[in-house]
Amino acid sequence: MDNDKHLKGTTTVGIVCTDGVVLATEKRATMGNFIASKTAKKIYQIDDLIGMTTAGSVGDAQQLVRLISVEAQLYKMRRQEPMTIKGITTLLSNILSGQRYYPFMVQLLIGGIDKNGPAIYSLDALGGNIEETQAVATGSGSPIAYGVLEDRYHDNMTVDEGVDLAIRALHNAMKRDSASGNDIDVVKITRQGYEKISSEDVNKKREALN
Repeated sequence: MDNDKHLKGTTTVGIVCTDGVVLATEKRATMGNFIASKTAKKIYQIDDLIGMTTAGSVGDAQQLVRLISVEAQLYKMRRQEPMTIKGITTLLSNILSGQRYYPFMVQLLIGGIDKNGPAIYSLDALGGNIEETQAVATGSGSPIAYGVLEDRYHDNMTVDEGVDLAIRALHNAMKRDSASGNDIDVVKITRQGYEKISSEDVNKKREALN
């Protein structure tokens, strides 16, 4: 059985900025050549200032979101402080590596801001994790997205600049990758909170790129 097909139908982007992080995805879900959904949710809030993007099996991703959200809430109740992004990533990594024979078919980005500042980690299906210090993309459209990210990312980028860059990267990926498409979801996370950018604002920014 070729499980790899679960991992191919999406593009997600994460950008580390001076004052927070940006997470963004397109909203097309595919099964082979079939477009199964045009409004698929691929960014989940898992704590007050932490989000997760998902590529791969939707069912597996939703199960992991439920698991990790509960663990984050329990930790906060016990310790009176939120889990760090690294702590959540390590816990997820352990869950994924413990399922080696029946793996969760997902590729994840965990990002947000905590007492150590802004951070993003990428995780593969077997629990390998990497801290991303600048910009990262996952999924089938990631080669195109990376071209834009590497060309335009710069040090000291603000979250507002990061939002513009994430939209530009996804907009270009969606033009070239048939498994990525439809609308774009963008979230910016700063000390002030977890904020989803409105569809109207995203579409205005996309129109300016055409």
